[in-house]
Parts: sequence; C-alpha cells; structure tokens
Amino acid sequence: MPAGQPRLRRDFLPEDLADILAEHRFDGSVVVQAATVPEEATWLLELADRHDFIRGVVGWVDLTSQDVGARLDVLQKHPKFRGVRHPAHDEPDDRWLLREDVVRGLKELERRDLPYDLLIRPRHLALIQELADRVPKLRMAIDHLAKPPIAQKRMDGWDEDLRQIAQIPNIYVKLSGMITEADPRNWTARDLAPFVQHVYRLFGPDRLMFGSDWPVCLEAGSWKQVLAACAQALGPIPMDLRSKIFGETAAQFYGLLYPA
Repeated sequence: MPAGQPRLRRDFLPEDLADILAEHRFDGSVVVQAATVPEEATWLLELADRHDFIRGVVGWVDLTSQDVGARLDVLQKHPKFRGVRHPAHDEPDDRWLLREDVVRGLKELERRDLPYDLLIRPRHLALIQELADRVPKLRMAIDHLAKPPIAQKRMDGWDEDLRQIAQIPNIYVKLSGMITEADPRNWTARDLAPFVQHVYRLFGPDRLMFGSDWPVCLEAGSWKQVLAACAQALGPIPMDLRSKIFGETAAQFYGLLYPA
C-alpha cells in the first residue's frame, strides 16, 4: 500500500475531514492537540461547537502550572472537552512524566476523572508502572503504540515493556501513527501486523482504539489507507470486537457525547 508524497503545507480543517468520515461510515471523531499553547484548546472547542461530528477534544494544558485547576475549570465548562495531552516525547528530560510538578497536574486530572493521552516513545515505557502507581485511578492511553521502530521491524524491549504495562487496568493503547513509523514510501499492512497483533493479544478490544493520526498520516498515506491497513493488520476478528476497536472503546474511554 505505498503512498505518494503529500506534505502538510496548508491548513487542515473539519471541512476536509467530514466527507471522509461519512464515506467510511464513521459518525464522529476526537480531535487531539498538536500545539502546546492554551489558545489551541479554546479554538478546537470552538470548532467542535460548529461541527457535530467532533465528539470530543483532547487539549493541552500546562500540567506544571500552579493554576492548572483553574484552567481545567474553564475548559470543563464545555461538554466536549474530554481529555489532556502533552508531547512528553519532546521533553529533554526522559523522566519528565515523573517530575513532582507534572504528577501534581496529573493528580488533578485523576481527581476530575479526565483521561490523559501519553505521547511517548519506547524509552519512556519503563516509567509507566511508577506513573500508574502515583495516579492509580487515572485512565491513560498510549498514543501511536509508543512509536516502535516499525521501519526496522524491531520489537525487542518494546514488546516486553508493553507486556508488563498490559497488567495495569487503566492503560489503553491507540492503534495510530503507525505508517509514519514504517517506511513511508514502501510500507504495507504486513509491516504493521506483528505490532498490531502483539498489542491486540495483550490489551484486547476493550483497551484498544483506532486512530487515524490525520492529517499527519498524509505524509505516508491517506485516511482510507490507514483504516484499511489497521483492519488488515488486525486480521479476521469478530465484528463485535472490531466495532469496539473502531469506535466503542474510544467512546467509553473519553466519555463521548452524542446528539439525541
């Protein structure tokens, strides 16, 4: 399923996604942060007001701020604010997630029953058990399978770390961001299958969620190609379990709201 070379050199807005979702019979999507500025979450919620198919927004807040509670008070006034993410994999301190000021912010999420998206790499997986011990009731989703080296076809270390993490009941995994970790010009669903099937065996459909990673995925393939590749990599599974992975688990994890 080789891709061309589209580039992210323009704005991508809800209007660009609406027809794609409708064509593939998806009735909603969760929008997840890209920038570490407070204005972005406000803007995403404004877009959600205008587009019913945006079922939830995962925004950025400064977890280290003493005022994180006040900021969350404002965001939670909007019913579609459903979670928080920070690009921890970009922090120079590999143990950033365990810093006292960060954990204090995560405890505020835990208190409010707001889930947290873990944007991390394989080297951070060793921290997750200690993090879960500090915030045992916080639901967390590992984005992009923690970006394993799919292009190198290597699972060593990553596979065992996830085996241990799977014992933590509040940890979920997103089947997302995979084709950009594979060879972006020559990837196939077969390249993804060992990684997808490993997390499927460990976490099962009740803790796995499909994510398109659109529009970032366009660097390696279309939304449709991402969907098809994920389905093929999973292999033949019952339709009720497939429905969980491709929507129901995310709705449960984020507590998504649907119009009457």
